[in-house]
Amino acid sequence: MSRPILIAECCQNHNGDKEILRTMIHSAAENGADYVKIQAIRSSELTHRTRFDEGELHPDGSTKTIKRPYAAEKERLAKLDLDLDTEKWFVEECISAGIAPLTTVFSWASLYEVKDLGYEAVKVASYDCASFPLLETLSKYWSTIFVSTGSTFDEEIEKAARILSHVDFHLLHCVTIYPTPLQELHLSRLNFLRRFSHQVGYSDHSKPAETKLWASKLALALGASCIERHYTILEADESRDGPVSITPSMLKELREFADMPRRDRMMSIKEEYPEWREALGHSNRSLSPTELLNRDYYRGRFASTKADQTIYNWEAWN
Repeated sequence: MSRPILIAECCQNHNGDKEILRTMIHSAAENGADYVKIQAIRSSELTHRTRFDEGELHPDGSTKTIKRPYAAEKERLAKLDLDLDTEKWFVEECISAGIAPLTTVFSWASLYEVKDLGYEAVKVASYDCASFPLLETLSKYWSTIFVSTGSTFDEEIEKAARILSHVDFHLLHCVTIYPTPLQELHLSRLNFLRRFSHQVGYSDHSKPAETKLWASKLALALGASCIERHYTILEADESRDGPVSITPSMLKELREFADMPRRDRMMSIKEEYPEWREALGHSNRSLSPTELLNRDYYRGRFASTKADQTIYNWEAWN
């Protein structure tokens, strides 16, 4: 088995500050990451769907639609936008640091904007695993593609794998609950994904302040070929994703663990986390109510405009 891949996901932990991002790149390289990743999010492409402004409840009082007001979310995202020159600089800085640059594409327009910037691979977020036209086009420009599968139905994962079968693709298990409790990890899901790819990893949204690196380590002990972790050089409360992000020292610890023989990984995690079986869950499972609510909001959160027409990622661009 080849050396597990570690992805340091900067997400929006740079807070829109280029110097913070520069430090993140170099510290990720120094502490063992294979890729460092940003997100090609454009606040201008945030869609305004009025039902999320106030949220909705079922007659019994349970949540029907989560509340995420458009104006506040757009204002927050606008402060974190990276322009195209900065994204080009990011690629160059990664190469200078000796680490592979990676981005997540969130829309059709961002795909075409970044396709020639030099990213060595591209990531697809969970909510776009079923955006099949987008996947087909991504596979024309990148030979290495990472696809998260959280909040995706089984038949959608199977179709995505067929579409990407001609490129080097990785399926990443994840649970779209932020942060993810250990009892909700369902790491047995790795075995389900192996039906469709021999490269199966894990995108970890657990909270390291409470559960250390146990989730990622257990995934590696179970043979995960790739681990993606949100990454920060700030205090946990200084960015939105800080609570689910690991620090440089944690990244170094994870690299050292990933480089151990698989048997040694398993012996080590059993000592650290004696209740490890609680994180296995079910290989075949239905999405939880929380995951379904998140799917409802995040699928369609961004869309591009072409000739005054809104085009979602699951729709054809041409």
